[in-house]
Amino acid sequence: MFLLKKFLMKEELRGVMAERVNTVEGELNARGLRFGVVASKFNDFIVNRLVGAAIDTLIKKGADVGDIEVVRVPGAFEIPLALKKLASSKRYDALIALGCVIRGDTPHFEFVAGEAARGVSEVSLTHEIPVSFGILTVDVMQQGIERAGTKADNYVFDGEEYKKPRDKGVDAAVSAIEMATLLRQLEH
Repeated sequence: MFLLKKFLMKEELRGVMAERVNTVEGELNARGLRFGVVASKFNDFIVNRLVGAAIDTLIKKGADVGDIEVVRVPGAFEIPLALKKLASSKRYDALIALGCVIRGDTPHFEFVAGEAARGVSEVSLTHEIPVSFGILTVDVMQQGIERAGTKADNYVFDGEEYKKPRDKGVDAAVSAIEMATLLRQLEH
């Protein structure tokens, strides 16, 4: 009982303190923002769906078609270099990395996935630009298909109703928009 009372007192205090704390968050408004999308061609039947979903999301959230540029690279390993070039140009408010690496029987998966993730992070931190990570790393092709929203009956029960899970291309676009608008607020 004492622990519960102590916990509730802390929660009430957090609520009071939260009212006094200035919170800055990104917004889901892509109007006036420019986006670079770097997508791998390898596993294109999955990646093309990610690209389509990302572009659709950017446009639905207010981006102009002319403010979105897609760059295709051979595979996920090459994504960071293309991102670096786009970031260096200073023409974009946010970048989106899209690809799909499927585990095989050799350690190749770990090298490609690990270096792609490291490179994407490095570009973002070095150039101080949001780079959204939409590179799927999956054990089998079916997981990639499901995470790219390509399976028609891909519904999950959330406790109340069945919902179609969001495509990871959508998630990457949403993250890019939110981070771009957040950084604009932090710069002012």
